[in-house]
Amino acid sequence: MSEPMSLYVYAITKDSHPLDLDGVKGVGEAPAELRTVRSGSLCAVVSDAPQDLSVARRDLEAHNEVQGRLWAGGSILPLGFGYVAESEDAVRAVLESRAEEFSQRLDELTGRAEFNVKGVQEEDALLRTILEESEQARALSARTREGGSYDDRLALGQLIAQEVQSRQDAQAEEVLAALRPLALSEKVSPPSKQYFVNASFLVEGERAEEFTRAGQELAERLGEGIEVRVRGPLPPYSFA
Repeated sequence: MSEPMSLYVYAITKDSHPLDLDGVKGVGEAPAELRTVRSGSLCAVVSDAPQDLSVARRDLEAHNEVQGRLWAGGSILPLGFGYVAESEDAVRAVLESRAEEFSQRLDELTGRAEFNVKGVQEEDALLRTILEESEQARALSARTREGGSYDDRLALGQLIAQEVQSRQDAQAEEVLAALRPLALSEKVSPPSKQYFVNASFLVEGERAEEFTRAGQELAERLGEGIEVRVRGPLPPYSFA
């Protein structure tokens, strides 16, 4: 008796999902046909797992294309790249054991979209603002230009670092406070050297335009050298 074929799993959907996958290929050098494993009101979109699966552009793009086509037809729970189940029975067992959880999450995502918001601060503009507004920073900067001591240079560096952190924290909170009332939930990533704020928001579809406008208005309000990048509406990957 042959062993059951392992399956590559792309996503979980409601049984009522249109599953329009014509012309879409799955992962692998010779992709197997996409099909579904069903249990009650849920189904999983799968294909036979290839032996040559690799973290290569070919397979990553195929994985994303399947999920993208599914998102176009309605809410899904996308699985991460490389998820392989032992058999159809194993997939069906997961659908059965977590049916209530999966169904509730799919309902929560229906009619909603994700927006990603990133705040970018031009470094030179921020430094100019600090020197314009901080008398202490101007004094220390003048002394270092005139060949000031090591302590002066150290104090200036520390002061600027503190000012940068304080101002970017305030800017991030202003962005979040402005957009929170328009969203159902949010996921905020830690700030980085590149972005002073990086957050994803789950938004009702009917408020998508309002959310986009609010993001555009933020950049104008925050001032010179600050860009607020709003990307969306997107499938709610961060919340699935």
